[in-house]
Amino acid sequence: MITPRVEILARSGLKTIPKDYVRPEEELKSIGDIFLEEQSNDGPQLPTIDLAALDSADEEQQMKCHVELRNAAMEWGVMHLVNHGIPVELMERVKIAGRGFFELPPEEKEKYANDQATGNVQGYGSKLANNESGQLEWEDYFFHSVFPPDKTELSIWPTSPPDYTPATMEYAKQLRGLASKILSTLSIGLGLEKERLEKEVGGMEDLILQMKINYYPKCPQPELALGVEAHTDVSALTFILHNMVPGLQLLYEGKWVTAKCVPNSIIMHVGDTIEVLSNGKYKSILHRGLVNKEKVRISWAVFCEPPKDKIVLQPLPETVFEAEPPRFPPRTFAQHIKHKLFRKTEDDHDHQKLKPS
Repeated sequence: MITPRVEILARSGLKTIPKDYVRPEEELKSIGDIFLEEQSNDGPQLPTIDLAALDSADEEQQMKCHVELRNAAMEWGVMHLVNHGIPVELMERVKIAGRGFFELPPEEKEKYANDQATGNVQGYGSKLANNESGQLEWEDYFFHSVFPPDKTELSIWPTSPPDYTPATMEYAKQLRGLASKILSTLSIGLGLEKERLEKEVGGMEDLILQMKINYYPKCPQPELALGVEAHTDVSALTFILHNMVPGLQLLYEGKWVTAKCVPNSIIMHVGDTIEVLSNGKYKSILHRGLVNKEKVRISWAVFCEPPKDKIVLQPLPETVFEAEPPRFPPRTFAQHIKHKLFRKTEDDHDHQKLKPS
């Protein structure tokens, strides 16, 4: 069976969504109105980290920034980054180009279709029902490697809009620099030499950046569907841009917390890879994406991933103590994905029962 593009379904004028997109009963209790939830200031809020002081000559300011970033990575594993050094104009170019691709006629986008059945995951696609719940997700996407240049296939990148390739290449290059800064700060936060985490995830040569543009069409029954189901990222770090439409939720202390839309920020997740290397000191948080009936939501996620088989991921010796034995077995990145080590269900995540948010 060919899964129809969600965009085509959404534009067909249907009033009820196909049953394959309806979430299980126990999950529906926690799905609310994303706009109301984003406006609420009740309860815990996703931290915002100002990176301006990261390169400061003022050691006190620099240390304060280090501590804030480390604490956010330990408590939340996700944060808004502001003053991150990536020009707003470049971020806008990336967003305009990505949106432009999804505004192409369906037959044009299909020229870039991937073929998941043969393992060709790069290109234009929609989620198949091979995920944990067996349900479909209310999104289409475009997925491809963006850095380093020698590990990208420019032949599969969209040729329209014409700025897609130059904007995405420049953004990926600058994001790689930001990733190094973050990895350095997280290394110091563990009491390690600043280059250590960078080296452990593959260094400049082997750390691969993969971009997934998530396109969430308007949904006639958003209270029944999810754009992306609850998961943790397998990456070392994930950086996310979005079009200022809310949707991201994090499971924090047993409740779903909605991320605010912070202008000119980049959302950063700590992924499973860093959680393993830090022996759980840094957190890879369970998160999901909600949809709505009023506005299309688009996000640009860049996953920074170690090489599949070159490196064995396991807690670093400096993070293991008699009172804190290794929490994760040694595995390559490929084995980690295969074993789905972090397929945390909502009911057993951190041994906390999920409370409706």
